[in-house]
Amino acid sequence: MHHTHYHRPTTVADVVKQLSQHGDDKIIAGGQSILPSMRLGLTSIEGFIDLNGIAELKGIKADGSGVRIGAMTTHAEVAAGKDVQAKAPAIACLAAGIGDRQVRNRGTIGGSLANSDPAACYPAGALGMGATIHTNTRSIAADEFFKGLFETALKPGEIITAVTFPAVEKAAYIKFKQPASRFAIVGVFVAKTASGARVAVTGAGAHAFRVKALEDRLNAKWAPESCDGVTIPADGLNSDLHGSAEYRAHLIPVLAKRAVAAAA
Repeated sequence: MHHTHYHRPTTVADVVKQLSQHGDDKIIAGGQSILPSMRLGLTSIEGFIDLNGIAELKGIKADGSGVRIGAMTTHAEVAAGKDVQAKAPAIACLAAGIGDRQVRNRGTIGGSLANSDPAACYPAGALGMGATIHTNTRSIAADEFFKGLFETALKPGEIITAVTFPAVEKAAYIKFKQPASRFAIVGVFVAKTASGARVAVTGAGAHAFRVKALEDRLNAKWAPESCDGVTIPADGLNSDLHGSAEYRAHLIPVLAKRAVAAAA
């Protein structure tokens, strides 16, 4: 039987200290990814550093023209948060559609972003809104955060503390979900911002990414029909039993069109 050890720090400083002493330990937030991986025998963990006892990582508050969400805020809390609904309603709607009630009541926004699952919803929301991911050492623009399959810009000993979403003119998220897991086979988040259109995609590639061809069309004319006729190359996109790369490529402009219509 594999034995693990468990730590429950009460401050971010305590987390950093634990990580320096137990470099192989894993951070656990909501546990909605790492615990199923353990049950399936896909990973072996030496120890856990549990963030649930850290009050400073929780909560939602209006932040200037946007909203700041603590990393340990659950999906359910994001969906129900009055400040999120007022400042970033598309993010509230996105959170309400993640998984099922059990997942939404345990999973956290910081855990989702740090895990960077290729089919997770929050990465598309963060990228589409032009969010800023705050850590214990710095602030990282969403455009610079997602690097690869389950890979982010986070460095060893660095943890997400909060995420700031700016207010935008219009935004919406539409996903074509896998019915059992409710992960996105493809999900598209669109936003009309002061600096132009942003279109972010999840589920189609190794990590969330933006689509310049759709952004250019929407910058010329913000309308659902602007997404018509845009061809997305299938090269490098995911292909599995749920859908081929070509199928996912076809879905991207289709869902973008629906998202623009929903944003209106």
